[in-house]
Formats: sequence, C-alpha cells, structure tokens
Amino acid sequence: MAVDRRTSSIEHRRFFEIGRYLRPGDCLVLNRTKVLACRLLGQKSTGGRAEILLVKETEPGLFLAMGQRLKKGQRIELPEGAHADILEPAADGALLLRLTAPALEAFLREHGLPPLPPYILKAREARLGAPAQGGVIEERRDAARYQTVYAQDPGSIAAPTAGLHFTQPLIDEIRASGVRVAEIALHVGLGTFKPVTVSDASLHRMLPERYRVDPGAADAILSAAAGGGRVVAVGTSVVRTLETLARRPHGFSSGEGETDLYLHPGDSFKIVSGLVTNFHLPRSTPLLLASAFLGRERLLACYQEAFRERYRLFSYGDAMIIL
Repeated sequence: MAVDRRTSSIEHRRFFEIGRYLRPGDCLVLNRTKVLACRLLGQKSTGGRAEILLVKETEPGLFLAMGQRLKKGQRIELPEGAHADILEPAADGALLLRLTAPALEAFLREHGLPPLPPYILKAREARLGAPAQGGVIEERRDAARYQTVYAQDPGSIAAPTAGLHFTQPLIDEIRASGVRVAEIALHVGLGTFKPVTVSDASLHRMLPERYRVDPGAADAILSAAAGGGRVVAVGTSVVRTLETLARRPHGFSSGEGETDLYLHPGDSFKIVSGLVTNFHLPRSTPLLLASAFLGRERLLACYQEAFRERYRLFSYGDAMIIL
C-alpha cells in the first residue's frame, strides 16, 4: 500500500514495484541488525516443558531473559548437558538467569530457535503440535526467513520486519536508479514489542535499545536531506534511531549508544520524511509511531482499506510506504 501524506491518496502495488515511489537523490535507510537464535526449549525438574527467551547478556553467562511460570531457584535442563538457573526476577517481567553451556555461541547456533512472535508460535503449535512433535522442524526454516537479506550485526531478539520484503536484486535495482542506500543498526529488544498498557498512551515508557550509525551512513543521509531528497526509513527501528540522533543538541551526525525515544501522536519528525512499515499489532509502539507519522485518523483509514483488500498483517504480512 502506497500512501501520500499530503493528499491521503492510496495505491495498491506489489512490493517489487516500490522503486516507482523513490526518486534519485532520496536515501533509503535499512536496519542491518541480525536476529539471534535466542529461544531455548528445555525441561523443568518436575518434567514440564520450559521455554526461555534470552534478551541480553549482562556479563559472561548472565542473562536477562523472559519465560513463563519460572521461579527463583529453578533449574532448566537444556540439550548437551547445558542448564539455566533462575536467579531472581528483574524489571519489566524479565528474569535474571545464569546459563551454563559449553561454547555458548556454537550451542545457540545448534539449539537456539528464532524468537518468533507468540501469535505465530501459538498458531503453529495448534497446527503442528508441540515443538517436540514437529513445530521445531518448521521453526528451523525461520532461521533464514526471519532475517533480512542484509542482516550483518547480531543483537536483536526480533526482526526489523519491514526489511523482510527486500531481496538483494531489488536493493541493487533501487541503488542503480540513483537512490542512496544507507545501513544503520538498532538491536531490537524488549522496548519495541512491549505493549502499551496504560490508558493514556503518552505515559508509556520505552525500554532502551542499542543503536549504531557509522559516519558513511550519516553522510549519505545528510547529503540526501541537504540536496532536497527524502530520507526513507525502512521500519520504525530506523525512524527511532535517526530521530534520536537528530534530536541531539549539535544536530544529526553519526554515533552509537542506547535510545528510549518513544514517538506517538503529537510528535514531529526532524529528519525522516518517508516510512516503509508493516501493519502492526494493536497497542504496540510501532503502531503509535506510524500513527504519529501519518496521523491517527488517516492511518486507521489505511488499515480499514487493508482489511477490505485482504492484506496480511503483522510480522510476516504485507507492507505500506508512506511518503
């Protein structure tokens, strides 16, 4: 779906036609973060199944993690004699655990699963049975599918899903048309998919996520903006990174650090003038960012149009470009 911010006009295209909405001098900005195989299946001492999502390694072997019905003092047995000991609860529903495994990186490559969204896992389990009965076979295929073709920097616990639509030949075609292509990294963490639970959305607080923008990417973005081109962000993670840097006292430039920038209706955008994004879950921060970018009523009208046209929604769904 292609949406014009000035006129609210809507066009329907196939994604490989996205180049017709870009022009020489624009800069298309991609998030090159790579999704970690950070979901582990194990067994409690009681024999029950346990699932752990490793969120962040705070020091060697010590992780912030997510897991349901896990308590302090429990040990989760994992393949190859590895185990995870639950140490204590942490903030925002997370757990602190110690993971004991030989050659951790190799262990995760062999036994870790992609951190697919819960709604995909529930639907898949209903169709295929518990992971031990066939679901894991399907999820192994997601090691490639739940990753952009330009992913380079490991660090995310969820894919920057707007980028899943791109193939390398399409990126090459866009670049050959005179559009700059820049790559930045924001490692998607709990902040992006933590739901908005407060009645006043402006009171929601984002959890910090790590970002990095190299000088070459910053120069390409600034050159496009200075030359009258548009800065088109592929995904809300790119928007938050670029707008974080644009809000610094000395203006936009390269940098790295953490951002908890939360963009919602009423906020303005200082450097991003175009957005490629998916159709998001209700009460999610990406939905509110898109609403801020286009306007709440206009975005809702786009979603109604998407329903009528039978668009697919969420992580593996269809896309929209707002210019």
